[in-house]
Amino acid sequence: MRRSLQNIVVAAALAGSAGCATGPDFKPPEGPRSAGYGVAEDGGKTAEAPGPGGVSQRFDAARDVPAAWGELFGCAALDASVREALENSPTLAQASARLRQAQEEFNAAAGAARYPAADAGLSAARKKVNPEAMGMTGVPTPDPFSLFNASVSISYAFDFFGRNRRALEGLKAQVDLRTFELEGLRQTLAANVVLASIRLAEQERLLAVARDVAAARSEQRSIAEARCRAGGISALELERQELLWEQARALIPALENQRERLRRQLAVYLGREPADASRDSVDLDALRLPEELPLVVPSELARKRPDIRAAEAVWHRACANVGVATANLYPQIALSASLGSQTTDAADLLGSLNVWSLGADLMQPVFRGGELRARKRGAVAAYDEAAAAYRETTLRGLQEVADVLGALAADARTLESRIAAANHAKAGLEIATRQSAAGGIAPTALLDEKIRWLQTETDRVQAQASRQADTAALFHALGGGGWGREASAATP
Repeated sequence: MRRSLQNIVVAAALAGSAGCATGPDFKPPEGPRSAGYGVAEDGGKTAEAPGPGGVSQRFDAARDVPAAWGELFGCAALDASVREALENSPTLAQASARLRQAQEEFNAAAGAARYPAADAGLSAARKKVNPEAMGMTGVPTPDPFSLFNASVSISYAFDFFGRNRRALEGLKAQVDLRTFELEGLRQTLAANVVLASIRLAEQERLLAVARDVAAARSEQRSIAEARCRAGGISALELERQELLWEQARALIPALENQRERLRRQLAVYLGREPADASRDSVDLDALRLPEELPLVVPSELARKRPDIRAAEAVWHRACANVGVATANLYPQIALSASLGSQTTDAADLLGSLNVWSLGADLMQPVFRGGELRARKRGAVAAYDEAAAAYRETTLRGLQEVADVLGALAADARTLESRIAAANHAKAGLEIATRQSAAGGIAPTALLDEKIRWLQTETDRVQAQASRQADTAALFHALGGGGWGREASAATP
């Protein structure tokens, strides 16, 4: 009997590699065939302008996206914020837990599918038998007795048609899905921290400019009040100055509120409570604009972006499910055996083997009301859906890169014009200052020139921040690293 059990184990091990797997074999899709993204500046360089953030940016297809691309902005505080966010984010903690769960589900299923199941049992029971109840009359009723059992059982379901192998393939694809989801969340969080920091720096500058404008309007209002009392201007002109002052002052609360919202948002990204939002922010002019930008070719983009890789994993899982649904149409064969001992004396329990069994099961679905074939057709439909979803995700990824490339080119040209306008306004202010010192123009006229320059500064700051933000968006669109991609890429 022991030799029989050994043979069962050997047969079960051989059965794991026997037969063929039903259903289609998944083949990784080919990448996009386009040579570029359909943008005029694709592979070229942007416009250049003198001033902060005005350097020309060059796109290099041979340059890869660095993992910690935020370091290219040359701000240690920005890089530290990203790393703090990646370490403390509850969103990433959830995704990491989902990945571990998928890995353990795969490990559990792999162990169950690859090896026979072996169980050992040990039991003891106190019994009393009534012979008359079994139709035996005249037989003395025995005393109560104890019955001891010890057994070992082995079972294995043969995978001739690859049901288990396809199921494991689907679970492995699920692990890949969770891995790429985690990587995508890391990249998105890093990009969000960089973008929020840039927008916060922009808001600080816009708020400072708005306060300067309000101060200039307040000074104009004070001059108008004095002139109105002296009869130099009409009450109507004074009301106009009051209106301009109130309009300038009204912009400040909204800007302050937006700044505080950005601070709270950044705090949450960093894993802090909103009340713990930092009062510090990076200086917009201190952020270096990366001059050399990577440009992943479309054929490689699908290997870089986690969302596309995740869509591919979903497609792969759907393909494996087709194999499982197909295998369910075929027979399932299982083999089982047990060996044990049964005795009334516990001391003799392991002394002899007097109970054994050997069995084989064959189950062939005959009639299920069309259930199994319907489930196969449903699995094929899910496969087609996943293929279409992959295609859509790829197209959206290409569009996102193209949109950002176009935005970067437009940002550079816009900043060029904004800097030129600000320079002209500043030159006008300098002329007006000299004229005012010589008594050639009124103080209000000088203030008007100052306000015009401040207004051009608002436009210039916004254009400068847009270049920084869209540069960060390009790194993200190209599948730019997650500040530790290797930590989240482990699969079983």
